[in-house]
Amino acid sequence: MRTSRVLAGILAATLTVSLAACSQDSSETSSNSSSAASSQSSDVSNEAFPVTIEHAFGETTIESKPERIATVGWSNHEVPLALGVTPVGFEKVTWGDDDNNGILPWVEETLSKLGSDDPVLFDATDSIPFEEIANTAPDVILASYSGITQEDYDQLSQIAPVVAYPEIAWGTSLDEMIEMNSKAIGLEQEGKDLIADLDAEVASAIDANPELKDAKPVFAFFDESDFSQIGVYTSIDPRMSFLLDAGVQEASVLKEHSSPDSFYEQVSAENPETFDDVDVIITYGTEDDAANAELLSKMQADPLLSRIPAIAEGKVVFLGANPLAASANESPLSIPWGINEYFAKIAEPLK
Repeated sequence: MRTSRVLAGILAATLTVSLAACSQDSSETSSNSSSAASSQSSDVSNEAFPVTIEHAFGETTIESKPERIATVGWSNHEVPLALGVTPVGFEKVTWGDDDNNGILPWVEETLSKLGSDDPVLFDATDSIPFEEIANTAPDVILASYSGITQEDYDQLSQIAPVVAYPEIAWGTSLDEMIEMNSKAIGLEQEGKDLIADLDAEVASAIDANPELKDAKPVFAFFDESDFSQIGVYTSIDPRMSFLLDAGVQEASVLKEHSSPDSFYEQVSAENPETFDDVDVIITYGTEDDAANAELLSKMQADPLLSRIPAIAEGKVVFLGANPLAASANESPLSIPWGINEYFAKIAEPLK
């Protein structure tokens, strides 16, 4: 995954990418990576420390190897887990979880493989649970992919050293998150190896769905009560930047409306020609196929939306509130778990 772009969403930083069915090869790659990293992590000594990491709120120095790791934000906990280290606590998932236990399936599988005790799940539904985090007595708090404010950072820093995002809230690329978090826990080289492994998995998945290579997809949000505006996740949002880095092409609407400091833009439906070169639209729907079909029909009946070729031709992919949709916001563990299914789903309308 080249570049760096971003995330966080109108659906409140809820989402991520794809459902089961990785190939056996990718599962083996992930498993081998994990066990190798686990062995290496146990050998890490304080010789790698102190380390200093720069971020949006200044810099953080970690004096010695963290033994107890806590995370806030989306998927930061997956970096240590992918490298064989179990955090003492991370945020409970409230969207996309298929069994309502607060843990996404690819994280559950990894915890099981590592033989880990159940970590503490922080309830961040309304705000950062500072007391819950403090109770886990962390040595470091990973928040490189999050939306914490200066005030949050200052409060968290009273608990333990905090690794915040590089520049923009919810604007950290997958590679940046892995690089920053792995360095913070003394596994910088292992983090680089993880990035290379994930790049190979993504390349394999895109090769298996060649329709995507020349396609111009757009990740969008439609408010059924008001079709006058189309929410567009820009090229710096991880949902979109991940696809661009994988090899898809950038649609005109993204070129026109992407800026370095915005992951989401409202585009007026009064200018449907802005979407003329979009081949497929990815959006959020429900688990009910009939309800999704009804929504598409309403979009096709709208005098403005119906002028967008992808909508008129039915080339709209609806993601329900399930792990597949959650994995659309790519992460270290969701890629080997579901990238093949996700790419196949968004390539289907292009066949």
